Amino acid sequence: MIRCIAIDDEALALDLLEDNISKIPFLELAGRYTNAFDALKLMREKPVDLLFLDIQMPDITGIQFLKSLQQKPLVIFTTAFSKYALEGFELDVIDYLLKPYSFERFLKAVNKAHEFLELQERAKEAKKGPAFGSHYLFVRADYKLVKIDIQEILYIEGLKDYVKIYCGEKPVLTQMSMKAIEEKLPTHDFIRVHRSFIVAFDKIDFIHKSFISIKGREIPLSDNYKDNFLSLVQKNKIME
Repeated sequence: MIRCIAIDDEALALDLLEDNISKIPFLELAGRYTNAFDALKLMREKPVDLLFLDIQMPDITGIQFLKSLQQKPLVIFTTAFSKYALEGFELDVIDYLLKPYSFERFLKAVNKAHEFLELQERAKEAKKGPAFGSHYLFVRADYKLVKIDIQEILYIEGLKDYVKIYCGEKPVLTQMSMKAIEEKLPTHDFIRVHRSFIVAFDKIDFIHKSFISIKGREIPLSDNYKDNFLSLVQKNKIME
């Protein structure tokens, strides 16, 4: 079951959401609220999986409310204003329902959330196995979980609240900190060489005193990481 709540300052909009939710076997409505602050109390007591969130509300907008959450559930925006679609994408919401929407469109949105949570659960289960972490990792990008072969990663670049993973045919951009991605990588295969860069040992072409070259890209070698990097280079005999 997907535990969800609905927040909208219009009672009729909440009635429609409640009716639609009741028709979906895998959805459980934990609460409906006209005030985001009341919803926050429930979310602190017991986290929810999915949040149906209106944008234009008094006191605090749905966007402001979402940005204030430390632990963010999956979010489906429900709004009468299409102008917020881009900001919704930037906040990585799972879908964007433009009022008035049909039940078919609602079903498509919740199926997307269901599929995402299933993939997330499979990733957690796979992580318990011995092979996971040595070969693959899953990251959220473009409203889905993307499977990445760790052996194909060349290097990773940090961009504020995002990281760009260079692998395969094109890089994958995901909302994650450098620390979080570093913890998912095998330490004997990857090394932090700069505040904004992690490189794969076996993909290094050559090492200069101020940068590392991988596939023609010059990656800066920071003084803060240089000593640790060079000691590991010697240990792994990369320079021989």
